[in-house]
Amino acid sequence: MELRKSNGTLIRSIQSSGAIDAHINDDGKLIVVTNSDGKVVLRKENGILVRTISQNSSTAARFSGKDILVSKNNGKTEVRKENGTLIRTI
Repeated sequence: MELRKSNGTLIRSIQSSGAIDAHINDDGKLIVVTNSDGKVVLRKENGILVRTISQNSSTAARFSGKDILVSKNNGKTEVRKENGTLIRTI
């Protein structure tokens, strides 16, 4: 996965392999990455791993304000804090 400017110029690589989806937060400092194995990780804008948000069965993840919405392969959505703590399941 690569972070690029709007004109397509490469800024930096965030993750070398396995990423199927990524979303950057509003201030551009954190990126949530969904991997092909269903794991969701939180990374800094420079690519450094902050923490794992969800271990398995995830299909996508997005920021919603400071919370992270994690879509699961069973059709449910988990609302999680940036520290990975589950708030609720929708």
